[in-house]
Parts: sequence; structure tokens; C-alpha cells
Amino acid sequence: MSASKAVNFPIERTQHSRLSETDFSNLEFGTVNSDHMFVVDYKKGTWVDPKIIPFQNISISPACSSLHYGQTVFEGMKAFRAPNGDLLVFRIEKHLERMNNSNRRLCIPEIPADYFYNAIEELVRLDQDWIPNKEGCSLYLRPFIFANDPFIGVKPSSAYKFMIFTCPVAGYYKGTVKVIIESDFVRASPGGIGAAKTGGNYAASLLPAKIASDKGYQQILWTDSKEHKYFEESGTMNLMFVINDVLITPSLDGSILPGITRDTILTIAKDWGVKVEERKVSIEEVLTAFDNGTLQDAFGTGTAATITQIAEIHHNGKDMVLPAVETRTLSNKLNQTILDLKHGIGEDKHNWVHRIKK
Repeated sequence: MSASKAVNFPIERTQHSRLSETDFSNLEFGTVNSDHMFVVDYKKGTWVDPKIIPFQNISISPACSSLHYGQTVFEGMKAFRAPNGDLLVFRIEKHLERMNNSNRRLCIPEIPADYFYNAIEELVRLDQDWIPNKEGCSLYLRPFIFANDPFIGVKPSSAYKFMIFTCPVAGYYKGTVKVIIESDFVRASPGGIGAAKTGGNYAASLLPAKIASDKGYQQILWTDSKEHKYFEESGTMNLMFVINDVLITPSLDGSILPGITRDTILTIAKDWGVKVEERKVSIEEVLTAFDNGTLQDAFGTGTAATITQIAEIHHNGKDMVLPAVETRTLSNKLNQTILDLKHGIGEDKHNWVHRIKK
């Protein structure tokens, strides 16, 4: 990580930790919050009153502009504990870069690196006992910023609140997923906000995801907005295929979220000498590969999901059952390699792992 200037801010420790009340053997994703959170306000062009306080509800005006016009951005990160006890955060710089790219698209002020890095370090250090020891679990970090101007009118806000809280989580998905190709609804279009990590993109997915769920599918495979001919991403993940030993993923065209796990996988695969292609991937190409036996794998990638393998793809009344998980050599190896890196195991040749001093 690039050097950051230490920022001193007050820390109020909780007097009533919920740690002993938490059942770490039965964690779900996003249902339990840790003890503390970071808060800083942006007013009159400057950041003011940064602090860490006990996790608690916040008070906002009913006229808070983000409630009405959706000027919000968030990130999702994870912290881990290494076998030697070190506290680790994976690809912290890349998450800040993506968050600030999203902020610029939404007319939100950029988060200063010093606040971002120091707040995460202090929070993870303070709530390190919340990092689960169970395999497949982690401490999820949720940085987010929202417009906080009590104003009813469409314009960039003059006030913002940036916060970070954490929660111990299990995996986002339990095992493989069955997906359906979406050919009616649209997630995003070129020139829109598909490449930004903002709440509206996820709100737009709720109805088609519910329709898919009612049919027995856990996720959607989004297609392009113009022709519904080319794959873009999945509901909460970027999308990858292995066809005839080539790792293929839709290229970033402005409507696809530039996933950090996506970038990690492509980089590692190239390091291994795997042939990688970032390009348009058509439904027809994947259907043909399935029919002729060259579709070896399909999986989603993301911070919450890491690698989630797709068991079935449904399209126009046809269920394509993919090869058994144990035969998927590349995605299994990638998944284990990334999990090892996140836990400080193996060579970190790209300096992706940030170690927090205790």
C-alpha cells in the first residue's frame, strides 16, 4: 500500500460489546454488526469531525437528499487473520480507487486516502476479535457515503456523510448457483452508471431477481441493453467462462462494474500462463460451447462471493447442466489461491495484502 499520513481522530469504545452474544458457528451474510463504526462529515468543502464510535443508529432529516435522489456510493471489502495472527485487508488501494471513481460519476467528493486507510486500520484493530476463525468466513467491511443535504431538489448535495462499519460474515452463497439468462430487464446501459458501485444499480435488479428466484434460480445473467445478445455480468458478480481451456470474461464497456476480484483472477491466470480473453461473449457462443462439449466452466466473481461456480444455466426453456465442480480445475485452483493470499499464505507478488500493525 502507498504510504499514507497518520490521521488522529477520537475513538469512543463501546461499553456494551455484543461479541459474547454472537453465534459464530451459524453466521449469515450481513445480519450481525461489529461493535464500532467510523464517521466523518463533509461540509462547506471540507471533511470535519472524524471519529470512531460504538455502532449505533444515525439521525437524518426526512428531506435528506440521498433518500430521494439516490446520491450514494458504497464498497465491500474483507479483513482476515493470518495463521500467525496478523490482521490483513485485501486490495485496499484498489477499493479506494474504485470508490472514488464511483464518487466522481455521482458528483460526490473523493474520499481522502488518509481517512480511508487509517479508519479501516483502526476499525479492524479495534474489532479484531470479530474476525471469524471458521473457514470461509471473514470480517466484511462496508465503507459508504451518502448525500446529507436536507434539500428537496435535483442537484449535487453540499453535505455528505462517509461511514464504515464491519460485520462478521459467512459466504454470500452456499455452494453452487443456478442462473437464468435475462432477456427482458436491463441492469445498465453504456453511458449510464453501471460501472459505479451505487445503490440504484442494485435496486434495479430486485424485481428481475425475485422473478428468477420464484422460478428456482439464485441469480440472473444480465445481457446487453441494446440486443440482449451479449453477456454482461451476474446479479452480484462479474461473470467468467472457460471454453476450450480459454478463460473468457465480458470486457468492461462502461455498463459493467470493474470487479476487484475479477481483476485479481485475470492477473493470476495470466501469471500462470492461462490464455485470457476480455471481449464480448454472446449467448450463442456459450450455447454452442455447451452443445459441443467445450464449455468447461462458468462462475461468478466478487468480494462477497469470491468465486461462485454456476451449476446450471437456463435459457428459453433449456437447462444447461455444467460439469461437476470437482472437475473444474482452473476455478478451484484460483479460488484456493485467492483464499490463501487473503490469509497471508503464499507469495504476494503483487503486494495486494495490507498488513495492519497491532
